[in-house]
Amino acid sequence: LKDILLLLGKSEAEIKTLFQNIVKDEELERKHKAEEQKRKEEERIRIEEERKKEEVRKLNNHNGHEYVDLGLPSGLKWATCNVGATKPKEYGDYFAWGETTPKQSYEKSNYKWYKKSFFGVVYKRTKYKDERESLLEYTDDAARVNWGGKWRMPTRAEQDELRTHCTWEWTAINGIEGHKVTSKKNGNSIFLPAAGYHNGSDFYGAGRYGSCLSSSLNTNYSSSVCSLRFDSSGVEWGSGDFRYCGHSVRAVCECA
Repeated sequence: LKDILLLLGKSEAEIKTLFQNIVKDEELERKHKAEEQKRKEEERIRIEEERKKEEVRKLNNHNGHEYVDLGLPSGLKWATCNVGATKPKEYGDYFAWGETTPKQSYEKSNYKWYKKSFFGVVYKRTKYKDERESLLEYTDDAARVNWGGKWRMPTRAEQDELRTHCTWEWTAINGIEGHKVTSKKNGNSIFLPAAGYHNGSDFYGAGRYGSCLSSSLNTNYSSSVCSLRFDSSGVEWGSGDFRYCGHSVRAVCECA
């Protein structure tokens, strides 16, 4: 090739530059092919991971709702999102304890299990009055009524199991604050958004505070119920949440 170029009147300097350009072009072509191959491999891996995730989602699904196995001693599975939500980051619906539909306002006056007595000043409890009725029946369980199947609200003991057998990390998903709850045993996790709560027509704490109802009554003070409370400082037990207020529900199931 060099001899041909000399015959065509090209100088040594021109020929050298030409060869250098050819080498550069070949290097660029090889680099481009390598990058394209890398991109295709990354895309293949991404698609395969999505396929595996979808298979897991299909397997970890009960009655149309996904759950996560956190390796808890009880074997209980926790839903990936709140009742009324379709994604983990969504707040979902709010329920008074023992009610199964959300409302515009959460008052003593419109609570299902209260009625006025003593000249309309004091509210009397009509159901779940003491330790003999300390656990919600399934007909009054927001998770069972709305999701069906084996879904139900967790007991206080089951929420305590989640609290003690997982690590709790305050984080955000697409700008939604909450806790990432990760199993100490298998590394699987769920996200609990800081969904706040309703008292009357007021809405408190969204983005800063969250509480998930249990199915357990506070037997020491039956006007309140047991719940799991959390904020950026951590997670704790709550046994003083008024039963007529609107809180989140994160369901559980004893699924295979």
